Amino acid sequence: MRSGRITLLLILLAGLVIGGFLGDWLSSYPMFSFLSYGKAFGLTSPLVLDLNVFQLTFGFTARLNLAGIIGIVIAFVLYRKF
Repeated sequence: MRSGRITLLLILLAGLVIGGFLGDWLSSYPMFSFLSYGKAFGLTSPLVLDLNVFQLTFGFTARLNLAGIIGIVIAFVLYRKF
């Protein structure tokens, strides 16, 4: 059961990455420019924790666009079908 959840997570992540890439790539064509509409959220500047002996830097930014959401939906449908 656990491996099924991991597989689903990896497939959804692949759908998000491929969809986001296609949305950015197709945004140069006026007919498909709506696919790149999205929002970025997260830490815009990294959070730094300096303890004098070592330094930790935390940062996370996610960019989600319409094509990425479509990619997640297609990946989920394909997962359920196969």
